Amino acid sequence: MNQKLGGHLAIISANVIFGASIPITKSLLDTWITPEAYTVLRLVFGAVIFWSIGIFSKKEKVTNKDLLVIGIGGIFGFIATQLLFAIALQYTTPVYFSLLMSLTPVLVLFLSFIFLKELLNRNKVIGVILSIAGAAIIILCGKSGGMAENNMLGIILAFLAALSYAIYIIITRNISKKYSPITLTKWTFLLSAALLVPFGITDLPSQKIFQGDVPVIPIMQLGYALIFATAIGFLLMPVGLKRLKATTVSIYINFLPIVASIIAIIIGQDLFSWDKPIAAILVISGVIMVSRKPSEMKKSNVKKKGSALSYKYEYQN
Repeated sequence: MNQKLGGHLAIISANVIFGASIPITKSLLDTWITPEAYTVLRLVFGAVIFWSIGIFSKKEKVTNKDLLVIGIGGIFGFIATQLLFAIALQYTTPVYFSLLMSLTPVLVLFLSFIFLKELLNRNKVIGVILSIAGAAIIILCGKSGGMAENNMLGIILAFLAALSYAIYIIITRNISKKYSPITLTKWTFLLSAALLVPFGITDLPSQKIFQGDVPVIPIMQLGYALIFATAIGFLLMPVGLKRLKATTVSIYINFLPIVASIIAIIIGQDLFSWDKPIAAILVISGVIMVSRKPSEMKKSNVKKKGSALSYKYEYQN
């Protein structure tokens, strides 16, 4: 298979998996497991899987200083994000949640501008404005409650989850260039699990999903969350990142709210309303504009050939 095509398929598959996991997780949390226990299970399972894969991967020595950075990143990117993800879905709908999570590239850009003094061009500013407009629609329409228990609380928690993941990306951006994705992922899962397990492991045996006769559907849902959303999804991402530009990969995050929304509405977790497609168009358009790294043309050589001009372009990403 063509390397580039394989990269596209890997990233699309990963985002479809992550998108489907949102309504699946909500269904699990409504009845069968608490957010804390769900997060602990995912972190432990991920640590076991990726350390097992690491046995067959290239060995890389990680310095103590870098382990500290990975650990801090894990607190934001894995513990806070996953825990807020699970708690938020108890209060808001998968559609609102997935749209807010897709704001992550916009939040990364905004934080980079504030703290790293990175410059913004016109397209990125427009993208931020569009995304903010989409988020505003979600917040204003979320006050009506809809089918969720407490939409506003869920929306706030979902935004904090997206913000936590954006902080993780910024904290680990230099580390991610230094080590392979498998090395970074296995250490992040391990350190995150080590920090959270002592506080949540004792609640696992009391979870309803582990008590008595449990229907096959919640067992399959938990299996999907662990095998697909935790293991396979995180395995597919490095495949795509290795074969595609980071800008291309970031744009595919827009599959997440599309998949989550379609499934949630089909299975009755949410209702179609006018605000959702408008918010989706604004958010997705903003994310695309923010994620695209502009081709800045520099006219380095200009040669006149008759009436035509020949240009040499340099593309800076």
